[in-house]
Amino acid sequence: MLLSALAAAGLLAACGKSGDGPGAAGGPPAMPPPQVSVVTVQAKDAPLTFEYTGQTAGSRETEVRARVGGILQRRLFEEGATVKAGAALFQIDPANLQTTVASTEAAIGVAEARYNQAKRDNARLVPLIAEKAISQKEFDDSKSALETAEATLRQVRAQAAEAKLNLGYTRVVAPIGGVTGVAAKADGSLVNSTDMLTTIVQVNPIYVNFSVSEGDMLKLNKQIAAGQVAVPGGKSANGSAGFAVSVKLADGSTWPKQGKLNFTSEKLNPTTGSYDARAEIPNPDGALRPGQFVRVVLGGASRTQSITVPQRAILDGPMGKMVFKVSPDNKLLPQPVEVEGWSNGEWIVTKGLKSGERVMADGVIKAHDPGMTVTPVPFVAGGAAPAGGPPGAAPAKAGEGKGAAEPGKAASNTAQAPSATKQ
Repeated sequence: MLLSALAAAGLLAACGKSGDGPGAAGGPPAMPPPQVSVVTVQAKDAPLTFEYTGQTAGSRETEVRARVGGILQRRLFEEGATVKAGAALFQIDPANLQTTVASTEAAIGVAEARYNQAKRDNARLVPLIAEKAISQKEFDDSKSALETAEATLRQVRAQAAEAKLNLGYTRVVAPIGGVTGVAAKADGSLVNSTDMLTTIVQVNPIYVNFSVSEGDMLKLNKQIAAGQVAVPGGKSANGSAGFAVSVKLADGSTWPKQGKLNFTSEKLNPTTGSYDARAEIPNPDGALRPGQFVRVVLGGASRTQSITVPQRAILDGPMGKMVFKVSPDNKLLPQPVEVEGWSNGEWIVTKGLKSGERVMADGVIKAHDPGMTVTPVPFVAGGAAPAGGPPGAAPAKAGEGKGAAEPGKAASNTAQAPSATKQ
């Protein structure tokens, strides 16, 4: 037993000697500074887009109406089908109007006979009046009868032309090309002139109507005047037709065809308190239908000399939006910022940062205390957060980082952001 006790004492003494240095007191070894992704911000011209809610409408919409009354004999088109301008849509019974045309043609014959008789009578009196063989009154009456017969003939001919025109209206044709609606009258119905029979909507190109609030328009015009924002095609937002227009559909997809602005109102709409605008979008296959709600995206503008940071760099602190700057000695410094809008999935910072400053873009879960020392590594857009191991450790695979937001979505980083005054 004595020998065993002496051996244990010797072993403890040996361990005490070899444990000199870090962790000699029995605590764990010191951890290296965590790796965080860092981006160096630079002022540059950043693309700027504007997005509004819009609704599609036909570029041309018309109501097809009857121009003469009668019995609707048959419908000559398929409801909802695409028709060309001039295509026959309905046939109204032409029997009554055919009778009218025949009657007016007979009236033309009678009028022509009377005109010819008056003309012959007047011709016989011309030499007699020269020889003063008849009175002047008799000659004047003959001349008046000729003029009356001529006027009656013109009147009858006009009535005949009108009758033929109305007969042609019994075949109702499409005034424009487009997609037909539902027939408002069934076969065999009695229709009156001006009764609506169907509608036609032209969907290629298709219009998208939207509006811009008065506040947004005033703010944008001030930024343009100050040189902070440049818009294509003009010095102000009003009437700028140079914007490239794209459309986002209800399922989140983007319509493959880009359009253009073809109307911007100079007058404020008193009902909505906004400016009305309209875009024209190519729709060759007719997949876009009138009445759809879409998102209208106006591109082509830019914010001059702006500073942008990745969306994960923006934190929600007690005093609002903030970022962590990384000092030259790799210490975290909280910095309140003001942001406005997006540019290619990045926040546009309008106040709080300067060119050349370093900002922590990712890694707030591991490093969130002001004054904390970190190991900065370059930020890779679309990559994952850096691994938490020592410097030189293999980086995490893309998509494995925690807290990664989808590009383009306005989701703020809500990790445990400290107060700017925390020590």
